[in-house]
Amino acid sequence: MIEYKALVGIAILAGAVAVSSCASSGRAPVPSGTAQPDQYLYEKGNEALQKKKWLTAREYFKQVTETYTQSPIRPDAKLGIGDTYLGEGSTEALVMAISEFQEFLSFYPTNRRADYAQYKLGIAHFRQMRSPQRDQTETRDALREFQTFVNRYPNSELMPEVKAKLRETRDRLSESELEVGQFYYRIRWYPGALDRLSLLLKDDPEFTARDEVYYYIGESMLKAGRPAEALPYFERIVKEFEQSERVEAARKRIEEIKNPPPAAAANAKASS
Repeated sequence: MIEYKALVGIAILAGAVAVSSCASSGRAPVPSGTAQPDQYLYEKGNEALQKKKWLTAREYFKQVTETYTQSPIRPDAKLGIGDTYLGEGSTEALVMAISEFQEFLSFYPTNRRADYAQYKLGIAHFRQMRSPQRDQTETRDALREFQTFVNRYPNSELMPEVKAKLRETRDRLSESELEVGQFYYRIRWYPGALDRLSLLLKDDPEFTARDEVYYYIGESMLKAGRPAEALPYFERIVKEFEQSERVEAARKRIEEIKNPPPAAAANAKASS
């Protein structure tokens, strides 16, 4: 009798440990008789994801990827894990998101949602971009991933969103270069300013803030005694950027260059 009670006690203790272990692991039980447990867990993960319950959603998705390795929805669950890290948004979480999306593209390169993974990989870098004055490593990484998307998935429905983010990313890099050119201008190293800003226009001819680039190229050329070369840049501001805050200054420069004071005109003629 004593031996029987001891065995019962051991069984109860083992059950309690198992329940405790299950609870501590965070794994949600699948209802008995569920026909498609992988689908059930995936849907629960999506529900939690929509409610921004990142940890809960991640656990559901991980149950699918780790338990149902042959499931056809395993790739979708893998993407779900990446989305939970993106949603969490901390620096550490974004690093994990990058890892998840890279693994997806490595394991499932021809999957129907590979374009989505590539887009989100770019977004994970995009969200770590720093201000133009700081290191631009993440900006360059985001640019690379968005450009890879454009090259690989030309017919994707996500293309408009990617192109918009690609423009923002290019602008951030160009803003960084613009600030360097402006710095050279402020310290009166006009050849350095011209080299930097001219290269910016060559590398990114669609830069959103081209009016600023035109203005500082024009001003640098004026300071270097090259008014005829400066003129087209001021004219571009007036022609391409009617709403720019540089328009009035550009018009003034155009007038000064085309109608210089007599003394200035004489000096310019003499120097030529």
